[in-house]
Amino acid sequence: MKASKKQSLKQLSIVIILLIAANIAGNFFFKRFDLTKDKRYTLSKSTLDMIKKVDKPLYIDVFLDGQFPPEFKRLEGETRQMLEEFRAYNSNIIFNFTDPLADESKAEQFVSELNGLGFTPTNIQSNKNGKKSMIQVFPWAIANYGTKSVRVPLLVNNFGNNADENISKSVQLLEFAFADALTKLAVTEKKKIAVMKGNGELNDKYLADFVLNLKEYYLIGEFNLDSLANDPNKTMQNLAHFDAAIIAKPTEAFTDSEKYILDQYVMNGGKTLWLIDKVAADIDNLQNESQSAMALPVELNLDDMFFKYGIRINYNLVEDLLSTPITARSENGDFPIDWLYSPIVKSAENHPINKNVNLVKLEFANQIDTLKNNIKKTVLLKSSPQSRVVGTPVEISLHQFMDELNEAQYSKGNQTLGVLLEGKFTSAFKNRVKPFKANQELDEGKANKMIVIADGDVINYTYVNKKPLMNGIDQWTQQVYGNKDFLMNSVNYLLDDTGLINIRGKNVELALLDEKKVSDNYTFTQFLTVGLPILILAIFGLVFTYLRRRAYSK
Repeated sequence: MKASKKQSLKQLSIVIILLIAANIAGNFFFKRFDLTKDKRYTLSKSTLDMIKKVDKPLYIDVFLDGQFPPEFKRLEGETRQMLEEFRAYNSNIIFNFTDPLADESKAEQFVSELNGLGFTPTNIQSNKNGKKSMIQVFPWAIANYGTKSVRVPLLVNNFGNNADENISKSVQLLEFAFADALTKLAVTEKKKIAVMKGNGELNDKYLADFVLNLKEYYLIGEFNLDSLANDPNKTMQNLAHFDAAIIAKPTEAFTDSEKYILDQYVMNGGKTLWLIDKVAADIDNLQNESQSAMALPVELNLDDMFFKYGIRINYNLVEDLLSTPITARSENGDFPIDWLYSPIVKSAENHPINKNVNLVKLEFANQIDTLKNNIKKTVLLKSSPQSRVVGTPVEISLHQFMDELNEAQYSKGNQTLGVLLEGKFTSAFKNRVKPFKANQELDEGKANKMIVIADGDVINYTYVNKKPLMNGIDQWTQQVYGNKDFLMNSVNYLLDDTGLINIRGKNVELALLDEKKVSDNYTFTQFLTVGLPILILAIFGLVFTYLRRRAYSK
């Protein structure tokens, strides 16, 4: 007995010593193990790099707390676990979960303050004690770092998805949402983007929201190609100071000199985002007695340049049955009119740029042809299968889609509307007379990227068919369109900020019950989830009792 006791004490001492040694080692070595199949709690290198830059307290208040339906409790739990991962790598990250509706006496004031700060609530159905009711949920967080504050959206609400699918998408984007907030708060060195002016580009009020969002990541400046018309080389030199250029819906033709400056900018590695309309069509032109107007081709003097780069934007319009209506007014108030010239594009999610992006709203979009050359082309936006193209000039009328449509005519869909081009571009002026002698001219360009979207109004996402959106929501489709996310992803990708892009493309698969299967096999499922565990427990108890009696009966 004494020998056995000594052996037990010896083993206990060894265990205690090993535990103490492990704790001491833990102070010098840090390692977390993610046993999930999709590695949902393994933070990317880009995120870890951002976390390391947090050198003072970063306070994150999450408004996702309270009595929610199961899917929102799942989002709350995943958000909490994600923030625990962030805090595990940097103790300066401090988070707190708050229920804005917890104190009924202050709830109304709290909700009003949140709405004023731009935290739009989501209404969900709650079933409590057999009574159904609508409750407000604020799936948002706010990150405070020094004097800076950033809103963090936690919920994705994509068109065509049910609640579980949207929660799954939201979980996929949690790391991106908080990493994006850290980037906005901690970024110090910013790349430069030129917003091109001088060729009748889109009015500033339609660009304002996107430019404000870009300023959180980049330095923005206007650039006019004819500001130094007598010294094009100086203009070319000034443009080279910018890392990227946005050309948003020009309506006046570019001169050969202006086109050559842009061409050489591309040859030297300058990134470009082209938002081009090849047809002049505007809803304001329908405000006449006949409520009709002609849609006419627009000559921008860019065709040969785009052709050399590997695409052609055609002088036509895309009609799509998946579209957003326009708003008309009567004595009884606003009412919608079908308007097939405003397609809403569902993302194919074939690239990090359009991954996890909601519907993209377009207006009077043109169709793009991709041409064979050495440039890699990735289609980012395309019309629905139920669409077609119509040539121009063509008369458009406010009431042309009010009569019953023959859907069989809309069978030439999947038209290309936006494309990413990557590779070494050849100059449009190769083997041609140059408009002026450049100090350093290139006929073959450096490795580069550009994005071309055949709709100038894609950047005008705070309006739908000239009508401002309330809180970004289309009153007829009840959608918050994904234009801003798509365009931000586009700029991030062009400027090689692939860290955020890759985080956004992360796949996380939540194990959700198949409701149809559960309904079809309800009795079996009930037995499997409730009855089987009880049966196993009962069998274990009987076997344990039998073995115990048998052992003691001897």
